[in-house]
Amino acid sequence: MNGAGILSGMRVVEAAAFVAAPLGGMTLAQMGADVIRIDTLQGGLDYRRWPVTEDGTSLFWCGLNKSKRSVALDLQRPEGRELAMALVCAPGDDAGLFITNFPPRGWLDHDKLRARRPDLIQLTLQGDRHGGSAVDYTVNARVGVPYFTGEPGAEGPVNHVLPAWDLVTGQMVAVGLLAAERHRRRTGEGQHVKLALQDVGLAVMNHLGFIEEARRGQPRERHGNELFGAFGRDFACADGERIMVVGLTAKHWRTLCEALGMQAQVDALGARLGLDLAEEGNRFRARRELAAIVAPRIAARTLPDLAADFDRLGVCWGRYQDIARLVREDAECSPANPMFSLVQQPGVGEMLAAGLPLDFSARERLPAAPAPQLGEHTEQVLSELLGMGQAEFGRLHEQGVVR
Repeated sequence: MNGAGILSGMRVVEAAAFVAAPLGGMTLAQMGADVIRIDTLQGGLDYRRWPVTEDGTSLFWCGLNKSKRSVALDLQRPEGRELAMALVCAPGDDAGLFITNFPPRGWLDHDKLRARRPDLIQLTLQGDRHGGSAVDYTVNARVGVPYFTGEPGAEGPVNHVLPAWDLVTGQMVAVGLLAAERHRRRTGEGQHVKLALQDVGLAVMNHLGFIEEARRGQPRERHGNELFGAFGRDFACADGERIMVVGLTAKHWRTLCEALGMQAQVDALGARLGLDLAEEGNRFRARRELAAIVAPRIAARTLPDLAADFDRLGVCWGRYQDIARLVREDAECSPANPMFSLVQQPGVGEMLAAGLPLDFSARERLPAAPAPQLGEHTEQVLSELLGMGQAEFGRLHEQGVVR
């Protein structure tokens, strides 16, 4: 529990698994909210989710539950469900906030919870708006992204490993809960907020123009590693290093031309093609011809040589590196970056942990805190929120209701 963050004093109860909903809860926790995760005695659906350590501790679970408190209950028994409902509806002006991505039935039913606390705010994350099941991979398949990912001419879908819709949805979980909490502060009204992973995917596809392209008979095609709508792609340096070079804005393009000494050739190409290459769309139209100018200039120089000129002039570029190299060599992925801390994670040992990317000027950034052990705070939370004494907790522990 953090006491100095920008959301200090807010209490959120979470019953969730996998990426989006736990990410939303963790985002709130890293801003200082007291986020209490409720799990079964054996751990939730994602408690052993890969990647795992050699002894089976889930790095996935540890990564998405940093800075939270953990309560473990036997939710198969009425006593456990009663305790869970009591925690969700426990009093407090900054409490009565609940996040879940489980079906809203049984003890998770909003009407049952609202009967106990009329101003309850519950955010239920669903797969689709009808309450059906969906995950990032199935949403991605439905919205068409795998059919314009990959090299031109490729057949069949190409999946990617980054769960984009989960990540966007996780942030919307936090935004949605905070918006509903603001509404309650102004009106006193609680509500049931519903958010569908599939709708997030569809919305983003619309926001970025993919859907309207298709409606106009021009569905997005595969362009491999090329940046759509401007100039950008990967190139090999003389020392075998590969870099991504982007000429999106006017500054990006001007500095790239200067760094590579190619402005005269670019002007001649533009005149020959009848294109003003100062316009980003025309740079995409002429991307192959431009790449033929750029590639040999990059191939003739080593990465350190190019990097010096690129950084001096403000070129938009990046070095390709695998994750091992990122961890081994990149200072931005280390405690040199104030977002990161080294923490002692139960079951793992020393762990590099990312805190909140947001940096508020009004509050100092909270350092990353480890994820709790399963059930680590059960007695503490039941005592604080429900006034449970040691004797009653001991009785429930002996009966196997709490961990």
